[in-house]
Amino acid sequence: MELKGYKVLAFVDEEFEDLEMWYPVLRLREAGAEVHLAGPKANQVYHGKYGVPLTTVYALDEVKSEDYIGLYVPGGWAPDKLRRYASVLRLTREFHEAQKPIAHICHAGWVLASAKICQGYTMTSTPGIRDDLENAGATWVDEEVVVDRHIVSGRRPPDLPAFTKAFVDVLASFSQK
Repeated sequence: MELKGYKVLAFVDEEFEDLEMWYPVLRLREAGAEVHLAGPKANQVYHGKYGVPLTTVYALDEVKSEDYIGLYVPGGWAPDKLRRYASVLRLTREFHEAQKPIAHICHAGWVLASAKICQGYTMTSTPGIRDDLENAGATWVDEEVVVDRHIVSGRRPPDLPAFTKAFVDVLASFSQK
């Protein structure tokens, strides 16, 4: 699938799950997408749970959903921090309202639950946040990847190949509309 010329926004904060950040970002870039890393501060180094660093390009308050084809939220402990930012919740809701692709894996479902966009969707995640997603109105299933309309969800790092392929496919089909 070719995503050349399209931009995807990825949220970042401390203690992201290293593989869940880098595997999809690199795969999206291989497919031709430009991936912008946005965190609480621009040009800031953030570290994954296992110490792998990355540097944001943008601050969360600087980005606009209309500039992107899709949104990626990695797992780890970062989603618990990210969901406390009004800009993250606003951006997540804007992507959802525009029916733009949103992908989340592992604990990243917390962001969608806090943005109150889970109602009526089937999703997966790490089993540890199953109750959170169900309480937010989602139907939870234990599968490596779930695509429900424009939302792609995955469980954990071993599911990254299927999860990332599904996200690329959804982005490509959206870009052709």
